[in-house]
Amino acid sequence: MMEKASLRKNYLKLLKEQNKEDRLRKSRLIAEQFWKLPAIQKAESIMFYVSMPGEVDTLAMIDKAIFSGKRVALPIVEKNQRKLIPTVISSMEDAHKGTYGIAEPQYDPDKELDLKDLDVVVVPGLAFDRLHNRLGRGAGYYDRFLSILPQTVTTVGLAFDFQLTDCLPTEAHDMRLNQIIAG
Repeated sequence: MMEKASLRKNYLKLLKEQNKEDRLRKSRLIAEQFWKLPAIQKAESIMFYVSMPGEVDTLAMIDKAIFSGKRVALPIVEKNQRKLIPTVISSMEDAHKGTYGIAEPQYDPDKELDLKDLDVVVVPGLAFDRLHNRLGRGAGYYDRFLSILPQTVTTVGLAFDFQLTDCLPTEAHDMRLNQIIAG
């Protein structure tokens, strides 16, 4: 756990230090790779995360997915139950600052997306390794969520080149992703 904490601190520092122009340029390159993935081209429903400052920018990807007719969901963080609820949006205007200061939609049971209806989940991370392990921020929301997804759902991590490493420390609860796009 100490090693993970140290790695988190290091990767957060690297994300913060990257200049805005590099972040936006690399984000565009990562998005180009993302849209070329067969799983993304075939997907009808995609759950994205809303990027935090310094992370690979997902906002343009969300807008493009909506514009191209895909059903787009964002997670609502249910803090008391420590879970994520995928909720369909029609635009980013549906999202407002929520738990942890991250944009999320208002809860509406009619817009909750059943896990079996998801095709792709785009997963945040501070770092990823070549075996598709990820280092999250430490709260465990995504690991719990990923552990209950049907096997048919493709999971994709987005990373800048410096967020990709050979090997990350893992524990039994850590969930591997299907693909990592790094640029």
